[in-house]
Amino acid sequence: MHWQTARFRIDLAQPRVMGIVNVTPNSFSDGGRFHSSGAALAQCERLVAEGADILDLGAESTRPGSPPVHLDEELARLLPVVRGAVTLGVPISIDTSKPDVMRACLDLGADIVNDIWALRQPDARDVVAAHASCGACLMHMHGEPRTMQLAPMQGDAVPQVRAFLREQAQALQDHGVAADRIVLDPGVGFGKSVAQNFALLARQDELLDLGLPLLVGWSRKSSLGQVTGLDVQDRLLPSVAAALLAVERGARIVRVHDVRDTVAALKVWSAARPELRDKTRETTP
Repeated sequence: MHWQTARFRIDLAQPRVMGIVNVTPNSFSDGGRFHSSGAALAQCERLVAEGADILDLGAESTRPGSPPVHLDEELARLLPVVRGAVTLGVPISIDTSKPDVMRACLDLGADIVNDIWALRQPDARDVVAAHASCGACLMHMHGEPRTMQLAPMQGDAVPQVRAFLREQAQALQDHGVAADRIVLDPGVGFGKSVAQNFALLARQDELLDLGLPLLVGWSRKSSLGQVTGLDVQDRLLPSVAAALLAVERGARIVRVHDVRDTVAALKVWSAARPELRDKTRETTP
């Protein structure tokens, strides 16, 4: 299985780690430590050195209750970082829902559009479809960031998320985007209760039968805090555990803040699987 993106065809035979770089002043997880272009680029370089397979750059916080960011502000935050990041030798993903931001970043050489709205905003599908080969990540979100946790989903989330992802993936393919350019994200924490989030993990196989790769982001999420009692800055171990569980259940990409520790844990996981260990041995010089 592969994920076709603008400059890279990503082999998903082994799980891939997507490192998060928040170019925002109000991220829930890192307090805006990488708000400046210089700090964000330094973080990109650090995550690549730690083993990130993909970098995911975002300039608009999607934490519950977060306000929208004006187009000009998002572009001003993001574009200088994209210009530097595309030189680092790994695929660059852009976490945005604005078609104008998608277009501008793809024009600079970015590889992937990662959209919490699953390209449902006007013209968003057109931007992706107009590109020769960029990748797209379609995420499920109930509601919208400002209100999603005030009125979370009701009932069994798994079939609802599955139906949504199937519908959005088909809509994008109907726009002319090949299936190998698409991955799906169940949207852990986006308008879902703690129990619903963990049901998505426990029954992840019900999403895999859609036939497209799954990208999952558990890193530092509030559901981990609810079950462990740990504040966001102390959620490293629960985040790595959730990433490993997601991979064990078939996720092909995990979106994380703590790249070094996740990469190390996945190396241990891979060493215990003969088919992955043999593949690694064959491709190592």
